[in-house]
Amino acid sequence: MEKYRIDDHTLDLIEASPIPFAVYQFVSRRVVTLALSEGFCRLFGYEDRALAYHDMDEQMYVDTHPDDVSRISEAAVLFATKDGRYDVIYRSRNRRGSGYRLIHAVGEHAYAGDGTRLAYVWYTDEGEYREGVIDRNGSLNRLLSGAIRRESMLNESFYDHLTGLPGMSYFFELAESGRRWMYAWDKQPVLLYIDLNGMKFYNQKYGFAEGDRLLQAFGHILTRTFGHHNCGHLAQDHFVVLTEGAGIAERLQQLFTDARELNNGRSLPVRVGIYLDWAEDVSVGIACDRAKIVCDTLRNSYRSCFTYYEKSLLDNEEHRRYILSNLDRAIEEGWIRVYYQPIVRSLNGRVSNEEALARWADPDKGLLFPDQFIPYLEEAGLSYKLDLHILDRVLNKLKLQESSGLYLVPQSVNLSRSDFEACDMVEEIRRRVDAAGISRTMITIEITESTIGSDFDFMREQVARFQQLGFPVWMDDFGSGYSSLDVLQSIRFQLIKFDMRFLQSFDEGESGKIILTELMRMATALGTATVCEGVETQEHVRFLQEIGCTKLQGFYFCRPILLETILERYASGTQIGFENPEESAYFDSIGKINLFDLGSVANDRSGLMGNYFDTLPMGIVEVSDSAARYVRYNHAFRDFLGRMYSMRPEALETVLGSFTEENRLHFIQTLNHTYQSGAVSVMDQKMPDGSVVHFLLRPLAANSVSGYSALAVAVLSVEKPEEGVSYSQIALALELSRRSQPADGRQPRTGQSADGADCDDL
Repeated sequence: MEKYRIDDHTLDLIEASPIPFAVYQFVSRRVVTLALSEGFCRLFGYEDRALAYHDMDEQMYVDTHPDDVSRISEAAVLFATKDGRYDVIYRSRNRRGSGYRLIHAVGEHAYAGDGTRLAYVWYTDEGEYREGVIDRNGSLNRLLSGAIRRESMLNESFYDHLTGLPGMSYFFELAESGRRWMYAWDKQPVLLYIDLNGMKFYNQKYGFAEGDRLLQAFGHILTRTFGHHNCGHLAQDHFVVLTEGAGIAERLQQLFTDARELNNGRSLPVRVGIYLDWAEDVSVGIACDRAKIVCDTLRNSYRSCFTYYEKSLLDNEEHRRYILSNLDRAIEEGWIRVYYQPIVRSLNGRVSNEEALARWADPDKGLLFPDQFIPYLEEAGLSYKLDLHILDRVLNKLKLQESSGLYLVPQSVNLSRSDFEACDMVEEIRRRVDAAGISRTMITIEITESTIGSDFDFMREQVARFQQLGFPVWMDDFGSGYSSLDVLQSIRFQLIKFDMRFLQSFDEGESGKIILTELMRMATALGTATVCEGVETQEHVRFLQEIGCTKLQGFYFCRPILLETILERYASGTQIGFENPEESAYFDSIGKINLFDLGSVANDRSGLMGNYFDTLPMGIVEVSDSAARYVRYNHAFRDFLGRMYSMRPEALETVLGSFTEENRLHFIQTLNHTYQSGAVSVMDQKMPDGSVVHFLLRPLAANSVSGYSALAVAVLSVEKPEEGVSYSQIALALELSRRSQPADGRQPRTGQSADGADCDDL
């Protein structure tokens, strides 16, 4: 049905009438405004007639009290679709003041000359509405209450009672006719599925009444942006919108901006799924489902955003639903298989631990790897079922392995954050392990850095509970997130497992090796064992052994395999071999020694190490023509200077002040000559106690502004007066001197400065 056109003369008469009334037509399941009188515009506070027409067509109930919208909307639909009289009382916002006024609307049908049915509605202002006050309008207030009860019972549920927007069924009818109209006018229809992210927690924090007010306010924004009959409220915080595709991104950005200001900024992020390429044979219901699918992909986003539907998302959603609906069956029928990957101790090449990994052997889809099913289970809060099943299988494996006469090594099981939300995971694991008669030390708990960071205080408590019960806890995937060091500072793990991405960039340059080396040193200094994942080459193995990695894991040793395969390898003699548990403590002790720190090796309490350094004393000295000063030094250099000159740490920058003037100038001259030579040099310096210190000097850089030059200084050794020069010291000095030989073949001899001056008195 097409929109009826009132002739110009009749339209002029209607628009000039002082009586508040309007003429409407019901076209394609929508109320269309044909004429508004002057009296109508005055009654509802419109100074611009064009704005009045726009509001009646696009947001008819923009000024209607939220509690009345659904009631009068349903009455309007009944009036439009059936014979009868329209008679409603409702509250309308006073545009010229504050509060609401009571409006009594009465309508009847009439037929135009061509048989088109039109609706004439007259409006009466019954006065100010005052909540809870009985005055001269008390009878009308009671009449309003009676009308609400009566109409709520008689009217069909076309509109949502909270927001006043069309409900799901009625919206689908409106959208079906609306998209046909868009096709007819060569417009591209799109369907939006809209959610407010975090409504559950909003209600918990602010209360359901405040949550309802937020939904009502958001419904008003949708109406203002897209038009009343283009929007629908499905349930809870789920909304749908039919609109045209042109400019959709800009309109959504404006929607996001407006939504942030709701309830004085106490609002929620908005996520929108857009079904854009809408073929004519796709129903509104299917389009809505597809828009919802893409909207759900944004569930973990905590800012307002939108995305578009793609075919791959439908395939992904179907796969997700398959996983969730078949999990219990997969467990019961043995589709979930446990594969074990060995973790090899770098000291002896034996398997010291194993990690249990899940695979889904589906009869139709084939073998599914963890990234094809675990994320869906975590998101749905069902991963605890999988992880407890894996634990049960691991406990059975240990029993079978023991009965086969094989050594037992600890087994690692991985836990997800959602496991701890579904049940008391610590107690559940303790109960199952104890019931199986297996030592708690044989079950290692692996928890990823991201799992801990999701609720740090809670997860720290769970880690402590596991450890107090005797379960080792490892930090998995170290380095994959942004809070690794913060976590290590607050939680003590038995082992840190480095993410495989460190070795994936192994051949891309030295920076990755340097970072991994320093992280390994840090872990060793903390007394924490280490594992590096992703070991695939002999070069990886050699490098990790050199930097002190305790244990190694990767395809170089073995891919994850089934228990049956492990037993077959033992039977055929092709196994790596389990570590003898009686030797594990021995190897653990060896692995904890920090070979980067002499103090860790010496562990001296007798004072024997007082004349030795746990780290080479090193510092940086700046020198000019007339001055020199130490600007940086490590703790060993600080101890060295303090010991030799009996100076407090804060006075070390002035250490040269203890030199005689002659020695000070000589020292400065030697430093300058060394810098100018550009070569590494070795020099000796006699100390106040008569000992001789062997220094290494390396030129670094010059400051063109201050005139200072910088050199690195390292103490190679200290020789007591009664000691002779050792052969090793001579050999070291000769080797360093050889390396620093200038291009002309000349080299400074040990004990001389670059210009040949004797340095013994420096």
